[in-house]
Amino acid sequence: MKSGWYCAFTMKNKTVLITGASAGIGQAVAFDCSKLQAHLILVARRVDRLKSIQKKCLQLGAQSVQIFKLDVQDTKEIQNFCKTNKKILKTVDILINNAGLAKGTERFQDAQPDDWDQMLDTNVRGLLYLTRGLIAPLIKNQGHIVNMGSVAGRLVYEGGSVYCASKFAVRAISDGLRMDLKGTNVRVTNIEPGMVNTEFSLVRLGNQQKAKAVYDDMTPLSAEDISETILWCLQRPSHVNIQELVIYPTDQASVGQVVRKGK
Repeated sequence: MKSGWYCAFTMKNKTVLITGASAGIGQAVAFDCSKLQAHLILVARRVDRLKSIQKKCLQLGAQSVQIFKLDVQDTKEIQNFCKTNKKILKTVDILINNAGLAKGTERFQDAQPDDWDQMLDTNVRGLLYLTRGLIAPLIKNQGHIVNMGSVAGRLVYEGGSVYCASKFAVRAISDGLRMDLKGTNVRVTNIEPGMVNTEFSLVRLGNQQKAKAVYDDMTPLSAEDISETILWCLQRPSHVNIQELVIYPTDQASVGQVVRKGK
């Protein structure tokens, strides 16, 4: 986090579980929570990256950092993770469902069903099963669930029908969770960013040059911008729940409406 407004806020007694923590927004949130002395549980598919991030988090001030290889596309793997690590997971106060992806930009009739499966398994089923596996400790600890949505969960665009559907689902799940959890003091927040310069476009397009071109001649959001927003939501008083927060870069007025400087 770039500013000093958060310095009086500490997460020293909080345990934060972050999915997709090996890069991008997940990594940025891990670093910012470390500065606030949180206990971290980081999960992702790339354990080598997690090991490097674990070391950096401890240097930044994290109380403890535990890392686990977990593919949220695999519901059985999630269930096994929750069962095997029940003692560790009972301490979780904050769940940040950050893992997510988009695959392909083809029109529906030209798209690959395997890409659909990957998006739905990661963005929807992974979020559902992990949240369900952690719901008991989150209720006991009067915790906070932060779901990584998208402006694609509000507006549909050509070539994005299934990705948008997955993020519409995240929005619906967040709203439904909030209703189902009323009276438990568990807070639920849906973060809905516009264009963020992370590995998102590289994963989606599978080409570094094409991914770079997505952000040409404009200033996108950074992973750090989104992390700072998440931390702001987490530090609200316990009686305040930021239900959803939409955040665009200034150069993006809406989905598909981007100012390209010099064009």
